[in-house]
Amino acid sequence: MRLNSPQINLLIRACTKASRSLIRDFGEIENLQVLAKGPGDFVTSADKRTEKILIEELQKAHPEYGIITEESGMINKSNINNRWIIDPIDGTMNFLNGVPQFAISVGYEENGEIKCGVIFNPVTNEMFCAEKGNGSYLNNGRIRVSNKKKIKDALLVTGGPRGASKIKDKIFSEYISISKNVSNVRKFGSAALDMAYVACGSFDGYWQRELNYWDVAAGIIILKEAGGFVDFFEEDTISPLKKNVLATNSIIHEELKELINKKDIE
Repeated sequence: MRLNSPQINLLIRACTKASRSLIRDFGEIENLQVLAKGPGDFVTSADKRTEKILIEELQKAHPEYGIITEESGMINKSNINNRWIIDPIDGTMNFLNGVPQFAISVGYEENGEIKCGVIFNPVTNEMFCAEKGNGSYLNNGRIRVSNKKKIKDALLVTGGPRGASKIKDKIFSEYISISKNVSNVRKFGSAALDMAYVACGSFDGYWQRELNYWDVAAGIIILKEAGGFVDFFEEDTISPLKKNVLATNSIIHEELKELINKKDIE
């Protein structure tokens, strides 16, 4: 891997260390303590354990940095110029059901911009890394987005609404409408990995509503450095950490945005 800045090396070390206990937990899912955060939304003892390891490792190097995490919220709130954005297990539902499609996702934000990020699936040993200006990598190989040019030929990936979503009908209508205009749509249950797979050309585009910043922070830089484009649509001014994300190979971006914005989707 050609990325060698102190920040990216720190992220790789932290994710690698946290993954060891996560792999053990994945092999003993039936023994994990599971709590419901809300309908269709769960937190496990593995989430908390993984997050704890990540925070400890990152704070050893930079105790002054701010942190935004899925489980613990905000740490060192006063530092908004340097922040780690952490999702200890992106794809918790998959993890809970023994589906090996989940990842540790951590991004580093400086002055409001994501500068580097890591998405690591410890089961498949796929580590996606990127830092601004130095490209994106999957393990030791450079990755690039696809060159698919026509929306009708595109293979997309998306995610469904959580159980507590108040816009389920809109999301399902949107899915049907877009599906009619592309080659096919897949759903795998991990926003971080979905974006990473767009970055390496497996998918041509990804869209999803009602995400959180920690779901996509690392994916933003990984996709951009692979030549893709990331956009937020219908931004939530009340909850800025909530995101509706559109991420593509850049070529089909405007066409996919037009499909999302079609007036007949209610």
